[in-house]
Amino acid sequence: MTKTARVDWIEGYKLKGTTENNQTVLMDSGENAAAASPAQLLLQALAGCTMMDCALIIGKSRKKIEKFWIDVSAEEASEHPRVYTKIHLTYNFTGSELEAATIERAIKLSEEKYCRVHAMLHTSVEITSSYNLNK
Repeated sequence: MTKTARVDWIEGYKLKGTTENNQTVLMDSGENAAAASPAQLLLQALAGCTMMDCALIIGKSRKKIEKFWIDVSAEEASEHPRVYTKIHLTYNFTGSELEAATIERAIKLSEEKYCRVHAMLHTSVEITSSYNLNK
């Protein structure tokens, strides 16, 4: 299956990306940027992809998530093209029904089997993760 996307230049460093089903995202990496840069969106895509997997996997276990977010930190190379050399995901869960084993299983399945963004990135950048559980 082929997927398509389009990116239009607006002005300066401002860009508008459009998916095949007309969803749009603004990008900007100039001074006083009004939107995330393409590289920042890559980090958000990684977090979003694994977050969707985890929410679905935990939901199938009939455990209720009250709050869930992922903090992402990344180290950049000092020389151009300034690729990310390390990425760390901190999964943060709140839920009185949640158990460590359920969370660990969801993260493992996402990172090793389901998250396509992780699968594409992990061969070129070191990706690590941890989690916090607040009941």
